[in-house]
Amino acid sequence: MSDNDNLLDFVGAVSGEAYLKVEESLGEGYVRLRTSEAERRQAKHDIRSVEDIVVELLRNARDAHAQRIFVATTREGDRRLLTMIDDGVGIPATHHETVFEPRVTSKLDTMVMDRWGVHGRGMALYSVRANTSTCRVAASDTHRGTSITLFAEGELLPERADQSTWPVVERDESGVLRVTRGPHNIIRRVLEFACEHPELDVYLGSPAEVAATLCTVARETLDASDLLFCDEPARFPVWQRPASACDASEFVDVVTALGLPLSERTAHRILAGELGSLDTVLSQAQVEEETTPEPAPDIYRDRRSLKIHHTDLARFKQDMARAFDDLAERYYLHLKGEPKISVTRDGIRVRFDVDKEE
Repeated sequence: MSDNDNLLDFVGAVSGEAYLKVEESLGEGYVRLRTSEAERRQAKHDIRSVEDIVVELLRNARDAHAQRIFVATTREGDRRLLTMIDDGVGIPATHHETVFEPRVTSKLDTMVMDRWGVHGRGMALYSVRANTSTCRVAASDTHRGTSITLFAEGELLPERADQSTWPVVERDESGVLRVTRGPHNIIRRVLEFACEHPELDVYLGSPAEVAATLCTVARETLDASDLLFCDEPARFPVWQRPASACDASEFVDVVTALGLPLSERTAHRILAGELGSLDTVLSQAQVEEETTPEPAPDIYRDRRSLKIHHTDLARFKQDMARAFDDLAERYYLHLKGEPKISVTRDGIRVRFDVDKEE
């Protein structure tokens, strides 16, 4: 055994595995890195900016079969908060820490190749945590969706300086929306993902706006009886929990536990309907043939929806489902789930997802 090997063994015994980067000294200045150190360096390379983190978390939500994804972010000084909530299959409580370990994946047979590269190596969450000051599963369980929240430090992980300008969106020859110009900021990353996956409802806003949207969207899917007899928010899927709060104080507790910091004053405004819900990013996108508005001073532009009470929306949804029945019978259609109602600043959109019977 060489003197170098003896020294490595001694350092490993004294300092522990976490502090030893080298598996073997090869001489002439060459070394063989330990697997853990090689993975750490790969993780640092995978993530180059905050925008890269947004893409990785969006892909994770998609691969968890989410239909709704809520992206909340804000920046104070040099620190960026990012919380992503989805209605996907969720993460078992026993694996909340395990998922951040390298090579851990739930996609053994379903590795995905998309416009951003290979996804399914079990390195995404490991890479995200390696490049942020904190990253954790705020709330999740099997079949209950997931909330992941993190803080990124600007001095360690850069982001685009312009986080307020919405990019230009155009329709290609087949009518598909594509992002064509604009800064490569968080908004663009979310919009690009939404254009790739128009079947998903993707929302982007501040923690307060996302909290209000979660409350509104959840109430559209829950019966009044579900809320009336709820004494434990944790029995609801993660994304529906804000709707279960009975007062402002409880609302703050619920959304803070999801990684959405909120003041009680803002909670009062949300519950009073003063802070409207967001529309999906695709509905907000300005296609090129329309007039592009001036950039707002912050990432969250005033694109809030009309204020319609959730009970009226629920009744309207039932009416739409009944109206669809006649059409379905004549054209052999099957409604997948409930009609999706989107309330924008200047209209109400209804979407029916259907299967055609053979």
